[in-house]
Amino acid sequence: MQKSSLTALARDQLELAHTSSSGRSSSTVYGGHEHQLRQTVIALTAGKTLHEHENPGEATVHVLHGRVRLGAGETSWDGAPGDLLIVPECRHTLEALEDAAVLLTVSKRS
Repeated sequence: MQKSSLTALARDQLELAHTSSSGRSSSTVYGGHEHQLRQTVIALTAGKTLHEHENPGEATVHVLHGRVRLGAGETSWDGAPGDLLIVPECRHTLEALEDAAVLLTVSKRS
């Protein structure tokens, strides 16, 4: 059994995002290429965006810190700490409305 503090990971990733020229940082909490399930803490500084990309499988975004906007086409959903956003099965973006950290959970397609 393993235990991780998502609060500490979010704080660490936000610190790294602030020192990164891209304004973002991430760390895999669980999973990887050999697993179907993957969980990653992603931090973005205010105003930064993960540009439009494909959905790799069933996915959720759990907001740990700050506020984000998940967008797909003309539709968007805002999230605050504690919110769980279901990632649509289409191309989408993730924007940090303020410094933010999220837990991205993906179950890759077989």
